[in-house]
Amino acid sequence: MNSPRRFSASAVKASLIAAAALGLSGCISLGSEPPESLLTLSPQTSAQAGSGAQASVSNSSQSIAILPLETPAKLDVQRVPVSVSATEIAYLQEAFWVEKPARLFRRLLGETLRARGNTLVLDNDDTPLLAAQSVRGTLMEMGYDADSSSVIVRFDAIRTQADGTVMSRRFEARETGILPEVGSVGPALNNAANTVAGEVADWVSAGS
Repeated sequence: MNSPRRFSASAVKASLIAAAALGLSGCISLGSEPPESLLTLSPQTSAQAGSGAQASVSNSSQSIAILPLETPAKLDVQRVPVSVSATEIAYLQEAFWVEKPARLFRRLLGETLRARGNTLVLDNDDTPLLAAQSVRGTLMEMGYDADSSSVIVRFDAIRTQADGTVMSRRFEARETGILPEVGSVGPALNNAANTVAGEVADWVSAGS
């Protein structure tokens, strides 16, 4: 494995835009010059076409709901946050998510679980079924750390089992030696998010 590359603070800051009204409002003003592309999360493992699972309203033991996720304010926007220092947050220049990170990660986690087996996975808010199990939590980090030249995805998960047992665990993945550019940060975040989603799926499957 190549050793992590480090970049000077001035080089990193030159690639960032400070947190301003755009980031605080959670809105993207595209104006006359929209971004060339939008970032998203793509599952590295997906359920095959034609596969499926079922559960009845009266017997939902083989179902699991991925509930809406919480985020700190810095992730409640369609931007990629950058930790410039212990007390300073900026946003990566020209990096825009197609949706807010919590919604993207929720669907990624749902698809990762769906690919694991026959459990019915519910990862949207419009369902008549009350699932026997659920996963919720807080997406604490999904951004870039300037000091270590790395991307970080951190998820504090809470799992409720069919018997009412509630468990929690923190999951984290890092990709190091990443340039502070959207073309490098986007794929690295996707890899890290898939790593975390896979570890959460393993944890949930082990307790099913």
